[in-house]
Amino acid sequence: MLIKKDRDNTTKKIKSKKLLIIPGVLVGAAAVVYIAGAVYYKSHFFKGTNIYGTDVSKMKIEDFKDKLSDYKIQVEQKDKEGNKFTEELSVEDLGVDVASTQELERILDSQNIWRWPFNNSTVYCGGGTLISYDADKTETAVSGLKCLQEEQVQKRKNAYISEYKSGEGYSIVPEIDGNQLDYERTLEVIEAAIINLDTKIDLDAEDCYKKARITSDNESLNRKLDKMNKYVSTVVTYEFGDNTEILDGETINKWISLEDGKVVFDENGVSEYVATLRRKYDTIFRSREFKTSYGKTITIEGGDYGWWMNTGEETKELTELIKKGKVVKRTPCYYQTAQSYGEKDYGDTYVEINLTAQHVFLYKDGKKILETDCVSGNSARGFDTPTGVYGITYTERNATLNGENYSTPVSYWMPFNKNVGLHDAGWRSSFGGQIYKTNGSHGCVNLPPSAAKAIFSYVSKGTPVVCYTLPGTETGLKPSPSPSGTPAQAGSAAPTAQPQ
Repeated sequence: MLIKKDRDNTTKKIKSKKLLIIPGVLVGAAAVVYIAGAVYYKSHFFKGTNIYGTDVSKMKIEDFKDKLSDYKIQVEQKDKEGNKFTEELSVEDLGVDVASTQELERILDSQNIWRWPFNNSTVYCGGGTLISYDADKTETAVSGLKCLQEEQVQKRKNAYISEYKSGEGYSIVPEIDGNQLDYERTLEVIEAAIINLDTKIDLDAEDCYKKARITSDNESLNRKLDKMNKYVSTVVTYEFGDNTEILDGETINKWISLEDGKVVFDENGVSEYVATLRRKYDTIFRSREFKTSYGKTITIEGGDYGWWMNTGEETKELTELIKKGKVVKRTPCYYQTAQSYGEKDYGDTYVEINLTAQHVFLYKDGKKILETDCVSGNSARGFDTPTGVYGITYTERNATLNGENYSTPVSYWMPFNKNVGLHDAGWRSSFGGQIYKTNGSHGCVNLPPSAAKAIFSYVSKGTPVVCYTLPGTETGLKPSPSPSGTPAQAGSAAPTAQPQ
């Protein structure tokens, strides 16, 4: 039993000694590691050391120099289609080297190697650099990148407003960013990469590509688009009798342009368009074919009757309609209108005067209402009543006609060519025949009072008056008989002449 107790005591003593040895070993091992670390960092930079932007963690100065000898930058670019590709720039391309080892040595010597476990992120800032590079070589290398070669470049294009498309108007053509590098920005990024010893850069991610200045969502561009589309959305419909003229975007777009970034509307185009309508549909001062009551069709020249467009006012109003994008039916602005459109603009209601036959007809809606003899201007004295187509200027009851040597009251006054008009001539005892040649008026058309009264009741301002001569109707050829109940005055007795 005694032996057993001694054995147990011995075992316990051994175990106690082991327990004392383990901490000592651990402390010894830690000391070894600590000292080894201090020795290591005697020649290596602390972990996390960054000198002037260059990471030199756990490097020797020789390691750093060796790293530079194999240094290269992978420059990622994009081609015309936007596909990525890489070009490599080497140390030789860039002329990269260590700027100076003195600063490295100073920093390395200044490290407190005994504090190495506690220095994991030391940054040295200043105006210097550890890396040097040849500026000329670097610029040459950057200039040689494919995306800076003209044949490899899809230049950027700003978004813009398209040409007018029939039935659709204008639209915005989207911008194209392309692959045109900003040389200065690219050089700046690559120089920074050299300093940081970056081995890969993405020029797209670094915002080195020139971007379009004007994009599809540009507010100013869209305002211009809306304005131009508003113009071409205009539809103005003119109806000239059986003829229709439609002004819409197919024509209006020719008057719209963009100049110096502004929408320009050419009002001269509107003016010319209106002038075209005037030339096509105005009838004032034009000759006309006219079928007389004698069955013969003649050409009548002269007179101021007919459609007469006010082109200035119409241009102004049409321009405003276009700028507002209106869809309307429109009657042009006129100085003067006629009975109807077309060659027969005098319509079916008019006064017809055959100066050769000294005969007057009144038609209403195509029906002859009356006819009567008359006395026109004194031919011997050069007061011939002018031929042509005119319109009644106005009508007046109980007027006084004044001239150079006369003042004559009339009951029914219907001027149609300045101071020439139709009126009653109660002082005359006969009408028609050859009276006008030697004893006619100063140019007016004298009528029997009853005929003048009847005509006065039918005509109004604008009623056409067709005056013509028709050889062969002096005595022989007669018109169709007068309708029942209408006056047909004629006489041959010598009248008491009056000046008008």
